[in-house]
Amino acid sequence: MKAVIETGGKQYYVEEGSVLYTEKLDVAADSKVTFDHVLMIGGALGNPYVKGAKVEAKVLKHGKGKKIKVYKYKQKKKYRRTQGHRQPYTKLEITKLAF
Repeated sequence: MKAVIETGGKQYYVEEGSVLYTEKLDVAADSKVTFDHVLMIGGALGNPYVKGAKVEAKVLKHGKGKKIKVYKYKQKKKYRRTQGHRQPYTKLEITKLAF
């Protein structure tokens, strides 16, 4: 069975056993998290969410993504700024889809 869940302002297409990277969640590593914002599960579509549907996941780890450089520049004005950024993430493994 497959489902579409919503977390961190994004939607993810998941199934049991799949591993995904989401925006950082305030949950400890090696704990379980339940998503009740399920947009679709099996063939059932929600309006906007499917009532009674839940997706359970195990938090594998937290981390930071690759570093990106943000560079601002204005020509002929001697204006240059460099800034780095690493986006935090949570790695999840989907364990159970319940409908």
